[in-house]
Amino acid sequence: MQEVKEFPKDFLWGASTSAYQCEGAALEDGKKENQQDVINREIHDQYGYADCSVATDHYHHYKEDVALMAEMGFKSYRLSINWSRVLPDGTGEPNPKGVQFYHDLFAELHKYNIEPVVTMWHYDLPMALVDKYDGWGSRQIVDDFEYYARFILNEYKDEVKYWLTINEQSIVVNYIDRKNKITREDMFNPRFRWQANHYMNLAHAKAAIAVHEIVPGGLCGAALDMAPYYPHTCSRADVMAAKNANAFKNYFYMDAYIKGEYTPSVMAYLKRQGLDFVIEPGDMEILKKGSECFDFLGINYYQSGCVKAATPGAARRFKQNNKIGKGGHITYEVQPDLFEGCKNELLDDTDFSMPIDPDGLQYVLEDINDRYGIPTMICENGFGAYDVLEKDGTIHDPYRIEYLRNHIKAIRRAIENGAKVIAYNPWSAFDLLSTSNGIAKRYGFIYVDRTDDDVKECKRYRKDSFYWYKNVIKTNGKNLE
Repeated sequence: MQEVKEFPKDFLWGASTSAYQCEGAALEDGKKENQQDVINREIHDQYGYADCSVATDHYHHYKEDVALMAEMGFKSYRLSINWSRVLPDGTGEPNPKGVQFYHDLFAELHKYNIEPVVTMWHYDLPMALVDKYDGWGSRQIVDDFEYYARFILNEYKDEVKYWLTINEQSIVVNYIDRKNKITREDMFNPRFRWQANHYMNLAHAKAAIAVHEIVPGGLCGAALDMAPYYPHTCSRADVMAAKNANAFKNYFYMDAYIKGEYTPSVMAYLKRQGLDFVIEPGDMEILKKGSECFDFLGINYYQSGCVKAATPGAARRFKQNNKIGKGGHITYEVQPDLFEGCKNELLDDTDFSMPIDPDGLQYVLEDINDRYGIPTMICENGFGAYDVLEKDGTIHDPYRIEYLRNHIKAIRRAIENGAKVIAYNPWSAFDLLSTSNGIAKRYGFIYVDRTDDDVKECKRYRKDSFYWYKNVIKTNGKNLE
């Protein structure tokens, strides 16, 4: 039997969260509202799911949470800074209590030798900027994002080495059409998405440049939602649809970050569709300079995708995920004359209709390494499920252990094939608020005792996966059983 290999000696094992999904204290200690505070109130009113006001109360439980991470043996913790907590109006005067919260959190992490990996923007734009000029709908956001980035970089430059600028830019641009996600517009012009995407690329580039200017030894990346797109059949049309989907959904974003360029085939498609966007003189030089400051790519991997040739005459449609769990369904994406999403009958799904495909993660990691030769960091990967707190305080989640085990094996295979993977930070360290499915859809190694209807005391409990992951880290990935 072939000996199971350990992961690299300096591999960063940990987990992830984001500020609006776990912190709570939405209007406490000087913080003002952000987009997600508004969006999740709307989701609460429509579906009854919890909102961001308390979430899982990490703001008041951070010391306990970090101690539990240390008990598992974490080497890293990927989190985000809540922009409206440190700069309530987006720019201008900082909020001292909000700024201090992150100093305290970083100090607690360093106390246990846990490396913070910090995301600057994880969906939660200050509402002050949305109200002022529609947020990502205005070029003004580029300068304001740089202002924010330089503020937190100067504030925390001695405490944080790894920085991620923007989380899941492709999700924001392609999937979300609810008002307030990018702008206040009720009717969302598809062309606007691509202009906003360009502004995000400029904002990212300026922030990446700032990381290298301000942080001693600082490393910069961005986290992308990644999925390999497979053809539904072996027909030439479906194979071409898969090629198009991978370019449209993956390479278009990676090329901008890593090469400072826009993918030619995607740009040609956008022009044919009347979706081309304004690129001002000097913009591409900014993107190119930003690409020279790009050190690693964050990968958020949950599922693969399956596509077929687009139905002739089909209207453009963006993907809508399963909102209700078991018995729910998803609406697949259509990009006219390019590709159409569909179900992959060869894969099993989670309760929330997400295909389970560990091999897809190996595919993504090797593809990125072969194409770009850049290190990657797994920033999200996880199994959302209905966990049950037993009367004796235990939570049995073998489905999560099986899911994570198979994905870690896929990472190992990719590393053996030459991929440079520096960290595994699955989603999530502890239960938190799912943007679309409230508290009921749980991902954490640590159970937080609250429901969508009842906040309770948010008491923490260790799941079976907690103990399993502790052993994975202890053996540096050698023992996954």
